[in-house]
Amino acid sequence: MDYLKGRGAQIKTSNKFLQQQYVTDHIEGLDEEMMSWPSTQIFEDNPKKIVNKVDSPDLGLMYSMNPYQGCEHGCIYCYARNTHEYYGFSAGLDFESKIIVKKNAPILLEQHILQKNWNASPIMLSGNTDCYQPQEKEFELTRNMLKVLARYRHPVSIITKNSLILRDLDLLSDLASERLVTVMISITTLDEDLRRKMEPRTATSVRRLKVVEKLNKAGIPTGIMSAPIIPGLNHHEIPAILKAASEHGAVDAGMTVVRLNGAISKVFEDWLRKNFPDRFDKVWNQICDLHGGDVSDSVYGRRMRGEGTLAEIIHQLFCTSKKKYYEGRSFPSYDLTKFRKGGTLSLF
Repeated sequence: MDYLKGRGAQIKTSNKFLQQQYVTDHIEGLDEEMMSWPSTQIFEDNPKKIVNKVDSPDLGLMYSMNPYQGCEHGCIYCYARNTHEYYGFSAGLDFESKIIVKKNAPILLEQHILQKNWNASPIMLSGNTDCYQPQEKEFELTRNMLKVLARYRHPVSIITKNSLILRDLDLLSDLASERLVTVMISITTLDEDLRRKMEPRTATSVRRLKVVEKLNKAGIPTGIMSAPIIPGLNHHEIPAILKAASEHGAVDAGMTVVRLNGAISKVFEDWLRKNFPDRFDKVWNQICDLHGGDVSDSVYGRRMRGEGTLAEIIHQLFCTSKKKYYEGRSFPSYDLTKFRKGGTLSLF
């Protein structure tokens, strides 16, 4: 089988929720017809709610909303891949080629905000899949959700790695004028060759740095996430990434280490063997070392930070770099007093 350029996952993994399915874990037994190039398919979903309460001990109390399920960016390490199995799809190729669009997301957001018992609390766009992934250019769900938030002066935090966010500079500037928005741009590597393999349908690091610069110049407080840190692949880039982002005006920086729980471990293992056979053992063993010997680590507190000597080295490198390049910088606090209810009950 030829390598599927432009896709992160190279296999279709099994889904633990399905009794019958075909997978590509063993490609030697498959017909070429079954392994044809996976074109992107769009599916529509109409959920009953869009705002979700997140109570993970790793994240603290927060709220998130995801207008899309699945992500065409194809990032090989994405922790959201496992959630695709709930829809009957695989965490592998299906995750980045079968995209679920929640067309009623803006309406659901407005209904949530207008609840009598709702008090303003920052909601994250998205927390799971990227709210500015390629399909957003057509469907504009994220833009319409921002219109709702702006109408009611409701705070929002955004994390993305797509330069499409610049399209919404008008709405973001409006929200930022009253301290109602913060943005984090994910920058995993400055190595373009690694980026193309690891995050095949994302903006280049140069483009992302320019996004950081443009947003901050427009008065929209923007930081970066150096995540995930993968030992043996990008951990050595931490100082360079934080320095470059700082030089482009980033106000803060965060990080997490890679975690390969569930089906993601198979997807990532296959990708790593095919792209870096010469250092597979080193990278795989170091990831294991971060997580108590198990790449499928789900232990709260350890799954996103890691533990042990290697984890300590990574965190020291990050903390030293952050202190050097971000001294005196921080995100402004949200102004929750601006939140207002009432007005037009529907924007659509």
